[in-house]
Amino acid sequence: MKIFFKKFLLIVLIFFYSNTLAFANEEKLKVGLLAPFSGNYSAVGKSILYSLQLALDEIDDKNLIIIPRDSGSGNIQKLNKSIKEILNEGAKIIIGPLNYTEFKEVKKYKDTIFISPSNLQPLVQDNIISIGINLESQLVSIKKFLDKNNKFKTVVLYPDNQFSELIEDSFKKVGFKKYKMFKYSNDPKILTGQIEKITNYSQRKKNLENRKKLLEDKDDEASIKKMKELDQLYTLGKVNFDSILVVDFGNSLKSVLASLVFSDVKENDVMFMTINQWFDKSFFYENSVKSLYYPSINYKNYNKFMKKYNKVFESSPSEISILSYDALGLIYYIWKKNKKILSTKDFIFKDKIKGKTGTFYFKDNKILQDLDIYEVRNKKFIKQ
Repeated sequence: MKIFFKKFLLIVLIFFYSNTLAFANEEKLKVGLLAPFSGNYSAVGKSILYSLQLALDEIDDKNLIIIPRDSGSGNIQKLNKSIKEILNEGAKIIIGPLNYTEFKEVKKYKDTIFISPSNLQPLVQDNIISIGINLESQLVSIKKFLDKNNKFKTVVLYPDNQFSELIEDSFKKVGFKKYKMFKYSNDPKILTGQIEKITNYSQRKKNLENRKKLLEDKDDEASIKKMKELDQLYTLGKVNFDSILVVDFGNSLKSVLASLVFSDVKENDVMFMTINQWFDKSFFYENSVKSLYYPSINYKNYNKFMKKYNKVFESSPSEISILSYDALGLIYYIWKKNKKILSTKDFIFKDKIKGKTGTFYFKDNKILQDLDIYEVRNKKFIKQ
């Protein structure tokens, strides 16, 4: 498979180079691609390259040329070498890099525009524009959805890790009202205690025990009936919030959801929400909650892309590949509209731009996205 991919990449490079010579006298848009074609994340790099091939086929403009180069997997020396090679080919705009460490490195190329599929920072930073599904875009969609459903007492749970500060800053920028934030530990034993405290579990359990004591010596029909009802409960009394947002992913998210249910937080009383999970079907089989809401890209578009990619390349793409697909579409749109791209200022657009992942818009020096809200219920993703 590695030999096949190296041959494929070589063919792509030769093809793009030949096109460069063939259209030397025409106005062209040359776009570099920085992706990890070697190292631990080579599969991601391959997926991104394939997705750009799909985008090229759809755009169908011979004057759009991609110049792919290997950024390595955390190899700064290789990253710089590849950037210089792309610049020598005449490209002034590059798709990539993917991570924050590389962001710091590419800032020194001040005359080059980098369009990153990363979701870390929506703010246009000097020569870098990130178009990923950033947290701020997600929170805007979540806030609208909570307001629409009259949920105004929200508890926000987020992990104590390297992204804690980013999460806190994003909430301040979006302007949530009447919400409480709690940072939790990744240690399951500590997590359980923290959730019990947040949900006032001990007091609600004590309320039930006290109520049952009042009835245990009574033998009238009403008391006996009430006692049977109480025997079906684990706690007595509601929590002091109407919605809960867990800012986490995968198994860590599932652990938090399980702890909430163990603490007897009922779905009839509380709306459960999280952030984009990329339509992870493992939540279909999660028994802790029957209904979970989160913001994401358009599911129909996502499915169409996945099916087309699978049909052409007989494999499944990484999530970041669909973002790279939209990155090329966005670059091409700006180029066709302005007839040129000279700096990140050319991406300050008034109109909303529709892509595969969502609808892009520019606000307060940031590129954000309009996202849909989906409910995971009965093994389906239901658009709200």
